[in-house]
Amino acid sequence: MAAREHRYRITVEHIGAPREDIALHAPLTFEDGNHDDLFRIVDLQRGSGRFASEDEAAAFAIGLKLVSEAVLRNRDDPLLQQLRSPLGDFIRQLKAAASTG
Repeated sequence: MAAREHRYRITVEHIGAPREDIALHAPLTFEDGNHDDLFRIVDLQRGSGRFASEDEAAAFAIGLKLVSEAVLRNRDDPLLQQLRSPLGDFIRQLKAAASTG
């Protein structure tokens, strides 16, 4: 049976702090799925020219996709329901900008 989503292992490493007296955290690793190919989405945002760096474009794309997928999966949560419509509108505008740019 084919997977219904792309699966990802996401790792966040704390590589610096604003002050020397702040201890760095151990890496945080978790797995999640998404209906979209995150690598394609990152490439699209990196190519958009919208961000100051490729890292900023990747952070935006990954963050947005993680949030939007969580909202979709938890559509019965009253707090997250408040995000569905504005998030959907934003993503449609983002896609439209990409197709015209």
